[in-house]
Amino acid sequence: MAGIAPPSPVSDNKNADDSKKPVDYMNLPCPIPYEELHREALMSLKPEFFEGMRFDFTKGLNQRFSLSHSVFMGPMELPSQSAEVIKIPTAHYEFGANFIDPKLMLFGRLMTDGRLNARVKCDLTDDLTLKANAQLTSEPHMSHAMFNFDYKGKDYRTQLQLGNGALFGASYIQSVTPHMSMGGEVFWAGQHRKSGVGYAARYENDKMVGTGQVASTGMVALSYVQKISEKVSMATDLMYNYMSRDVTASVGYDYILRQARLRGKIDSNGCTSAFLEERLNMGLNFILSAELDHKKKDYKFGFGLTVG
Repeated sequence: MAGIAPPSPVSDNKNADDSKKPVDYMNLPCPIPYEELHREALMSLKPEFFEGMRFDFTKGLNQRFSLSHSVFMGPMELPSQSAEVIKIPTAHYEFGANFIDPKLMLFGRLMTDGRLNARVKCDLTDDLTLKANAQLTSEPHMSHAMFNFDYKGKDYRTQLQLGNGALFGASYIQSVTPHMSMGGEVFWAGQHRKSGVGYAARYENDKMVGTGQVASTGMVALSYVQKISEKVSMATDLMYNYMSRDVTASVGYDYILRQARLRGKIDSNGCTSAFLEERLNMGLNFILSAELDHKKKDYKFGFGLTVG
């Protein structure tokens, strides 16, 4: 009698053995940094939306050193007490210099309004990394600097932050299972006399990433990313402040085509956004950005080119 062959006892035993395989808690993977807990959701839901025209050109002088030029023309929003959004036209040019080495990366940006931005990433040892960023401006009390020391352990990561204005912070995240990590953070802002603590958990496997974060400042952040395939993923997040009672939820997608990447989202405030990056040629990308906020009657459209 023809029929479906019964499962192989050998394969059944193999699957059973794999499911019952004990977890080696002495050999857990190293988690991602605490500050990057929501990186998959942020990548899908919060690309660099902009309004107006943007042109970026990067010229490599050698394997390690390159120069960049950026031009932006578009409106700038002004703070207003009314519900209507007030915008004025503006334009600026940005000159940059980049040095990239396996153990040292330097980035500098000088804008036409006089602001100077600098970033440094240096591997002091195989496990200890220094990250620093600073902004210098002629406006009083607007310049700032931040130093981060990141230590990567076998199954944990820890970070120490130092900044101007008597800002201190520390975070720690530990793998507790092969797929789950948990951690916490503390910070103190001496200039504003504020302090806080936070806790977070992250679960990930080949198909999904789920994160949860809560802080004493009132912030609760939840995110979930489902990987439909290698090229398609869906993401959602929830931001809630239990002190101000503000809540925002959003859902979006990330679709990677052969020569393009399309990302979009819609949130609970009725704001719809889309971001398209298309590769026209090697080293030439075309960018389209759009945001529609029907509630505020604010509509933003932008296009740009990235060369190099």
